[in-house]
Amino acid sequence: MADLSQEEWASKLEKDPNAFILDVRTEEELEDGIIPKAENIDIYLGQEFMNQLEKLDKSKNYYVYCRSGNRSGQACAIMNSIGFENTYNLEGGFMNWEGDIQE
Repeated sequence: MADLSQEEWASKLEKDPNAFILDVRTEEELEDGIIPKAENIDIYLGQEFMNQLEKLDKSKNYYVYCRSGNRSGQACAIMNSIGFENTYNLEGGFMNWEGDIQE
C-alpha cells in the first residue's frame, strides 16, 4: 500500500491503463458526488465488503478513497492482506479532492 498525495494519486491514475478506482464511502456520502469511473463498496458493510473484494481482479492497480483517507487506508491494508498487490490510498480523501466530480 502506498499513501499518495492528491497530486501523486491523480497523476499516477491518469497514466495507469490497469487502474481501478474504489470508493469505500457510505451510501449517504455518495450524495456529495464521486470521482469519475469509481466503483463503490462501503467498508462498513463488514463481511459483505470482504465478499465484494473477493470478486475483484487482484491483478489490477487499486486507487482507493473515502471521505478523509482513514477508511481507505484501512481498506488498502485489508486488500493487501488478502492478496491485492497494488493499492494506493488517497491522502486527505474525497473532501480534499480537487479533480473532476461526477454527480
